[in-house]
Amino acid sequence: MRPLKNNIYFKIGTIVIITLLLLIPASMIRLLIIERESTQNEAIREVSSKWGEEQTISGPLISIPYYRYIKEFSRKDSTEKIVQIKEFIHILPTELNISGNINPEKRYRGIYEIVVYNSKLSISGAFNNIDLASLDIQPRNILFDKAEFVIGINDLRGIEEQVILNWNDQNIAFNPGVSSNDVVMSGINALLNLDLKDSSAYNFSLELDLKGSQLLYFTPVGRVTNINLRSEWPNPSFKGSFLPDSREVSEKGFVANWNVLHLNRNFPQIWLGNRHSISDSSFGIDLLLPVDNYQKSYRSIRYAILFIGFTFLTFFFIEVLNKVFIHPIQYILVGIALIVFYSLLLSISEYLKYNLAFIVSAISTLALIAGYVQAILKSGKLTLLISGILTVLYSFIFTIIQLQDYALLIGSIGIFIILGLVMYFSRKIDWYNVNLNE
Repeated sequence: MRPLKNNIYFKIGTIVIITLLLLIPASMIRLLIIERESTQNEAIREVSSKWGEEQTISGPLISIPYYRYIKEFSRKDSTEKIVQIKEFIHILPTELNISGNINPEKRYRGIYEIVVYNSKLSISGAFNNIDLASLDIQPRNILFDKAEFVIGINDLRGIEEQVILNWNDQNIAFNPGVSSNDVVMSGINALLNLDLKDSSAYNFSLELDLKGSQLLYFTPVGRVTNINLRSEWPNPSFKGSFLPDSREVSEKGFVANWNVLHLNRNFPQIWLGNRHSISDSSFGIDLLLPVDNYQKSYRSIRYAILFIGFTFLTFFFIEVLNKVFIHPIQYILVGIALIVFYSLLLSISEYLKYNLAFIVSAISTLALIAGYVQAILKSGKLTLLISGILTVLYSFIFTIIQLQDYALLIGSIGIFIILGLVMYFSRKIDWYNVNLNE
């Protein structure tokens, strides 16, 4: 009977068990990646809370309070009474124009980099031919003297200077807060004393100096909404319900233009109460940081089982074809070195660019394993063979990570080729009579 250590089935079983056990530290590193990314997000939230959160500018719009009367029956005394309820009419502008410049800044919290911005926006437009007749509300129930010009702003701490509304050549200072939460939850308002008999058109303009973090969104509340933005930031991401009609992006920054019609969204120009929401139509800019080391590290460790499996397979074939014996402890040490690669990659990528961190980590791991293989096998030829195979595997993983959209295709082709090579080199092995010797 063959010694247990020379038994091919015992060796295969041992390799499989070691491979599965190595998935435990791999999972721990995967959790560590998630934890580090969470720490980065916490740092971003901390800086944002002091500078200004992600901003969405909703509006402007006019909110006019009115009284609605309903009959209410009292079971206690079997009487019916009239109850007065205060609600709001919301009117959107006929034309809305927003133009401005976004000035980005980089802030740091420990090792983490956060992008914030200061935007200087010019907002103008008009309310033309406001018609309340279709609402079936008695004019005497409408409080025209309590009308408000409202602009929704997510984080009021981002407002840098006093905001003045120019309303038909009349300057009106804004106040914090909004009287109605039907449309926006947070914002500023300017009190208007409307008299719809005076004019059929109201022109407005204002300057808004607003700070925020990473995101700047807008809502297309105008019957025609035109937005023109420029910035020196070279890595914008255009998000939301509408993409720019035209854009120019270069290393010097970007220029983007949107033109949105009222027909492109699912709410009217005038309505009562909270019947409609405008937030679903928001769009804008994400000042993207070209730092995706955690996402790439997470994607790379998903291939850990593949990497360890093919490396151990290489060692196994070296044993079979060259009649050498590699101890399970040596398999474990090589496997741990492969796992340490991901730890190195994660830690180094927090200080260097991901591609450079990958190269440094791969070369370090290759050097460690090559030195160890040379020490245990005493063969320069086998050392070069294993080093070459590991280099191909690292290059394969690196390519997959870079080509995210084609990762499945490239990965499938790569695995197919590797499987073909394994089948080719093992075609003449008599597995029933394989004997492992030291």
